[in-house]
Amino acid sequence: MKSIRVAVAAAAVGIALTACSSPMQAGAAAVVGKERISTGQLNRDAEAYKAALKQNKLDETALGVPVTQYVLQRLADISAARQLMARNNVQVTDKEIDAKLQDPGQYQSPQINLLALGVAPSYARDYARTAVGMAKLQQQAGQAGLDKLRQDFASIKTTFNPRFGVVNTNPSQENPSLFVDAGRFGKATSQQAQQQQPQG
Repeated sequence: MKSIRVAVAAAAVGIALTACSSPMQAGAAAVVGKERISTGQLNRDAEAYKAALKQNKLDETALGVPVTQYVLQRLADISAARQLMARNNVQVTDKEIDAKLQDPGQYQSPQINLLALGVAPSYARDYARTAVGMAKLQQQAGQAGLDKLRQDFASIKTTFNPRFGVVNTNPSQENPSLFVDAGRFGKATSQQAQQQQPQG
């Protein structure tokens, strides 16, 4: 799972979401642009992700970040990508989605590759659709247009429920946490710190 922890940190420093401080809708874990991620959806998808980890005999504490927050980040990424694709009229076929879901990645297993990316079976097709769509957008933009594409992605504002803490704007392999305690900026929340302690 050490390699999965590295993947988590790498994913966190990809195209970053911009978190803003507008009022949070009741019952929402996050609001991404025009879409709302409910706490109910988050809880269901986090449980599905935990079950998939367990089924594959993977220890969730090895992620280095709380499962709920990792899944929330992935759901927010998917939502923002979906909205950017709609804005640019990017279409993805079922055949392309199926092919993406069979990608073994660096783990030589499609299922393990998806888990390393924070993707549970419950939203695997949504993830695959947006992954293919974003790849198409990047190809269309070319090297010269990548900065504009990142700006367009960041323009889809994300508001996370403040109960998670403050977004970690400088994630690293040493501190891959997606959120930090607002009262101790730059440090993991107590829940995260407990999960990051070495197991004896």
